[in-house]
Amino acid sequence: MTSEFEACIAAGGVALFPADTVYGLACDPTSREAVARLYALKGRPAGKPAAVMFFSLECALAALPELGPRTRSAIEVLLPGAVTLVVPNPLARYAPACGHDPWTLGLRVPAPGLLAEVAVPVMQSSANRSGGADPRSLEEVAEAVREGADLTVDGGTLPGTPSTVVDLRAYDGHGTWSVIREGAVTRADVAAALDAR
Repeated sequence: MTSEFEACIAAGGVALFPADTVYGLACDPTSREAVARLYALKGRPAGKPAAVMFFSLECALAALPELGPRTRSAIEVLLPGAVTLVVPNPLARYAPACGHDPWTLGLRVPAPGLLAEVAVPVMQSSANRSGGADPRSLEEVAEAVREGADLTVDGGTLPGTPSTVVDLRAYDGHGTWSVIREGAVTRADVAAALDAR
């Protein structure tokens, strides 16, 4: 399945896949055409940002060497897991996935699953129609979304609670952070992990 998934992404396709929280859609985060196609499938406004997902922590850290030491340390204690980290993006990497703000990047590394061996990053967004409920199973994904995907990976039923979004943009400079959206990981658990570094 790893090679099929990577081939789909490389060809500019959109894959429907299980993350560690909900089902998502994935595409090449460097391709404006692939990103536009994924957004059209969801009915999502084009300027909204989405996360870039790496399937291993090592790949994520290697791809973003410009991140400061405190931010990298926080990434190492919070990921992999059901957290999306909002980090500075001074080199505007993966700009098509960043919406109107290429200097900010959403970063995801899910808990290991069916696609743990995937070596390429993807832009990832939940596999719902924009504003709809996050799907826990393929059956909960809208038929139009299922039919529009080039590849479907069945991971059974997932927990169904989306990731917690944590803002680390000021973490290196000021040591401050905030929770933008509390989801699968509580704010208290994020604080405990960062305090334990």
